[in-house]
Parts: sequence; C-alpha cells; structure tokens
Amino acid sequence: MDGIHLLGEWYGCPPTKPELRDAHTLRELCIAAVKDAGLTIVGERFHQFEPQGVTGAVILAESHLAIHTWPENGSVTLDVYVCNYTTDNSAKAEALFRALERGLEPSRTRFQAIHRGGADG
Repeated sequence: MDGIHLLGEWYGCPPTKPELRDAHTLRELCIAAVKDAGLTIVGERFHQFEPQGVTGAVILAESHLAIHTWPENGSVTLDVYVCNYTTDNSAKAEALFRALERGLEPSRTRFQAIHRGGADG
C-alpha cells in the first residue's frame, strides 16, 4: 500500500523532560500531536518502565505512531507510518513527526523517510 514511513533517532533530549520519563505525560503529547496533525486515533497503549523510560504506540486509522524513550541517555526513537490509500497523508505524518520533535527538543537527529508501495503495486 502506498504510504510514507518516517523514522527518527533523537539524541541530546533534555533528560529531565517529563515526556521522556513519564508515560502519562508522553501519552498526552503524542495524542495532542496526532489530533493536531489531523490523523485518526483508533487505539493507544503506553508503558512505564522502572526505573525510567517509556514505550508507546498510537494506532491510527491511517496506520501508526511508535515511540520509545531512554531518559538516562536523553534519546528517543520514533516511527510514524501512514497509508495514502484514499488521500495523501504525507503532510500529516510530517506535521506529527515535527510536533513531537519540537516537544522533545533533541540537539541531534537522524531521520529517514521511506516511501512505501508504488505504481507497480
């Protein structure tokens, strides 16, 4: 299926940011960013690790968002995938990705955009 898959590795995030350390706070950031981007939530799950760190997923009608934090290292990995079945959702995926990047404030990033599918199907 045609779509765009955005992958991020973020380093140098402020390790005391609540969004890196607390599942509830990270969930709030992610849910708000998904809604602001105009994507459709159909489910979500966030897990708090001890002593620190969070993993979360937001299942979208358009596909998914997955995020993992390592506050002890100030790092985050992010995976945003959207299908472009009936409309091109690429701009919405990019808006979601960038909103989370602004919220988590990395000083260094690695980014990949993979275009899925194609005319040969």
